[in-house]
Amino acid sequence: MKAVILLSGGLDSTVCMAAAKNKNYDLYPISFDYQQRHNIELESAKKIAKFFNVKKHLIINTNMNAIGGSALTDNSIEVPDRDPDGTDVPITYVPARNLIFLSYALGYAEVLGAEYVYIGVNAVDYSGYPDCRPDFIKKFQDLADYATKATAAEHKKIEIVTPLQNLSKKDIVLLGAKLGAPLSMTRSCYNGGEKACGHCDSCKLRLRGFEEAGLKDPIEYME
Repeated sequence: MKAVILLSGGLDSTVCMAAAKNKNYDLYPISFDYQQRHNIELESAKKIAKFFNVKKHLIINTNMNAIGGSALTDNSIEVPDRDPDGTDVPITYVPARNLIFLSYALGYAEVLGAEYVYIGVNAVDYSGYPDCRPDFIKKFQDLADYATKATAAEHKKIEIVTPLQNLSKKDIVLLGAKLGAPLSMTRSCYNGGEKACGHCDSCKLRLRGFEEAGLKDPIEYME
């Protein structure tokens, strides 16, 4: 069986890919160059795809900084030093990103004849993004069941799979270690430097996850 994996190069998407590999699916990662500030994550995705020895790693170019409105795509907006447990939607939210990426992945799955689309969304330790919630995934699944020839006319199910949906960052780290995911290749920092900043939302959640898991984060951080 085939699975399309949304692979950003970050911790969650890499563990998500390892979970699909553990099911013995043929892996077809799809990544996006959307003019993101943290483009180093895309370089990590390339290395991770090679680690998993995939047949093909599809990279889509889409200019989301033309829309703007996010610190991840607009260099005039600074990445904030923010409490990652806040309930507001932060400025690092990229408008409709998961909706757009899942739509690409769904079309790719139809072309490949894939049964699954894997995405590493998480609703426990996350930054408050609305497109990481279970309700969003459920509604996208409802849409996917009617959106393609494969699903509507040929009655073939393409399932949106979220293996990390209800896991804490600690649990994600532990799962990644258990599955042998290449955690040292992952990059999560929103600032996108050679070394992680250690103080953005993503870094704080990652560091807390490794600390609570009792493991050392294998990537380098700024002093």
